[in-house]
Amino acid sequence: MKAVLLVAGAGERLQPLTATRPKHLLKVAGKPLMQFSLEALKHAGIEETVLVTHYRSEAIESYFGDGKEFGLKLSYVRQPQLLGTGNAAAIAEPFIRDEEFVLIYGDLLFGKKTIKTVADKFRSTNPAAVMGVVTVDHPENYGIIEQTSDGAVKRIVEKPEADKAPSKLANAGIYVFNQKIFDKIRQIKPSIRGEIELTDAITILAEQGDKRVLAAELTKEDWFDVGRPWDLLDANLWALNRMEHCVLGNVEEGAHLIGPVSVAASAHIRSGAYIEGPVFIDEQADIGPNCYIRSGTSLGKKTRVGNAVEIKNSIIMDNTHVGHLSYVGDSIIGENCNLGAGTITANLRFDENNIKMKIKDKHTDTGRNKLGTILGDNVKTGINTLFMPGIKVGTNTWVGANVMVQQDLPANSTAQLKQTIEIKQN
Repeated sequence: MKAVLLVAGAGERLQPLTATRPKHLLKVAGKPLMQFSLEALKHAGIEETVLVTHYRSEAIESYFGDGKEFGLKLSYVRQPQLLGTGNAAAIAEPFIRDEEFVLIYGDLLFGKKTIKTVADKFRSTNPAAVMGVVTVDHPENYGIIEQTSDGAVKRIVEKPEADKAPSKLANAGIYVFNQKIFDKIRQIKPSIRGEIELTDAITILAEQGDKRVLAAELTKEDWFDVGRPWDLLDANLWALNRMEHCVLGNVEEGAHLIGPVSVAASAHIRSGAYIEGPVFIDEQADIGPNCYIRSGTSLGKKTRVGNAVEIKNSIIMDNTHVGHLSYVGDSIIGENCNLGAGTITANLRFDENNIKMKIKDKHTDTGRNKLGTILGDNVKTGINTLFMPGIKVGTNTWVGANVMVQQDLPANSTAQLKQTIEIKQN
C-alpha cells in the first residue's frame, strides 16, 4: 500500500507565519507538522509516499528530499493550480497504479497509531473506502458524516448548522481508498468555491458504489486540525507531552530543569535559568542566565533568551533573540526576530473574556482567554514595546521604542511613537 499526502495549500489562515514557509513546515516540539504524518505512515508499514505540492513546494522538497533520512521513499508532483482536494488527489493517480492507497490532508497532527487504525479496518473489511472520523464539540466547523442504519457512511455535510448536523462525527482527513475513487472524482462538478472537492466524490462513492464506505473512529485527543495560529500552541503542547525527553547540552551549575525537558547537544543553559517542562530547546540555543522558561514552550535553533526573561507556553522560532527584561506569553514568534529589552506580549484581557484574532479580515473568537502575539519572520521591536492580546505583526516589520501595539501591523512596515518634548530652562 502506498500513500498520498496533500501538502499544496497556502495556509492563508495561518498568516503571517505562512508568508515565508508552507504551513506543513511549521514546527511543534522541534518537528515540522508534516513529519508527524510521515512517521505515522512508517509506523503503519507504508514507506512509499507521493507528496502533492504547490505553495512553496521547493521548501518542502529541500527539507525532506527523497525521504531516505526518514526511512521513507518520497516522490513529488506539483498541483498547477489550487483547485481543491479532489483535483489534488486526481493528480496523484498515475503514481498509485492499481493499488489501494492511503490519502492524508497534510495540515493535520495525529498520533502514530492513527493511520494504522484506518488501514487495518480497510484490510479487514475490504470496502470501497474507509475514512477516519473524530467526535467534535462544534460540528458547524467541520465536514460531518451522516451514517446509514448499519453504520456505513451515507454522505458528508460540510459545516452544517449546529442544530442540523446529522452527527458529531467529523471528517478527520485520513482515508484509505481503492481505485474507484478516481472515477468518482471525474464525475463531480466544481463546488461554489470553484474547487473539486474530495468529499463530494466520497458521497458519490457511498451512493453508487457496490461496496460500502466505512468510518473508523479515532481518538479525539490524538488528532488536531491545525488551521489557525493558536492551534499551533495546542499542537505544540500535545507534541511536547508525547515526545521522549533527553538532556544532552551544557547545563551550568545553578540552572534548574524541572519535569520533562529536552536540551539539544549544542544548546547552552546558563546558571539561574529555571525551566519547567514540558519544554524543548533546540541546537545552539543560548538560555539565561536568570530566566524563567515555563511549560509548553519550544525554543528553536540558535535562539537567545536573555537575563530576567519569562517565556510561557510559546513557540520561539530559529535564530530569534528575546532581550532581557521581556515577557512572552502564549505567543508565536517567527524566525530572525529581535525583541528589545522590556518587550511585553500581553495575553489576558481585564474582563478575562475570550480573545479574538483577525483571520482573513474577520475577527474570530479563538476560544482562549489567554493568547498573546503572533509575529512573522524578521520582526524587530524597540525597548519597552507592548503588544495587546491577539495582535498579529507581518514579516519584516519594525516597532519602535515605547509603542503600545493595539492593532495588527502589516508586513514591511514601521510603527513609531510620535511625541513632543518640551524643555524649559530652570
